[in-house]
Amino acid sequence: MSDTDRTQPLDALAAAPFDAGDVELTERRCLHQGFFRLDELHLRHRLFEGGWSAPMVREVHHRHDAVGVLLYDVERDAVALVEQFRPGALADPDSPWKLEIVAGLVEHGESLAEVARREAEEEAGCALGELIELHTYYPSPGACDERVTLFCGLIDSHGLGGIHGLDEEHEDIRVHVLSFARAWELLMAGRLDNAMCLIAFHWLAAERASLRARR
Repeated sequence: MSDTDRTQPLDALAAAPFDAGDVELTERRCLHQGFFRLDELHLRHRLFEGGWSAPMVREVHHRHDAVGVLLYDVERDAVALVEQFRPGALADPDSPWKLEIVAGLVEHGESLAEVARREAEEEAGCALGELIELHTYYPSPGACDERVTLFCGLIDSHGLGGIHGLDEEHEDIRVHVLSFARAWELLMAGRLDNAMCLIAFHWLAAERASLRARR
């Protein structure tokens, strides 16, 4: 435990000391507008020790919020993962094809649960039963405004597999059904190397026994 942890009461961290009103935004300039948007922000913000920071310039990548769904078959103790090409991993020393949980962007007017069910059908040909909400988090708040909400979706994995995805979105997605034990081995070996997988699988490792006890 650090000295800071010892001196601060636990409830001191329950709410942030500042909010958006403690940031002075003087200019927002769009640098690029494509499928995503990149803005240049000119701003200053309040300091913990009092006063204001010097003016600064920051770039922020604007994305739709996203939903991820770990597909879990309680009866078979199995998960369904999707494999696809990821341009952001083009320089990966092993491969830009990644094993992931089902995921997609939130479109205007959609609820998070609707996105989860839509993406499970589009990416894995899978109908979801119960949906359990896990966490909502910022993957990279220093540079991106995207928020991700994770679910565990309970499924019947019998017959799942094959190639899925939408042609108009250039998706070429292969579905794999694996035992939890095998998927965990892959995670420990570094094959499941994205934040959604890591967070969702560590949640499942903690909750798996209670889920299976509900059968």
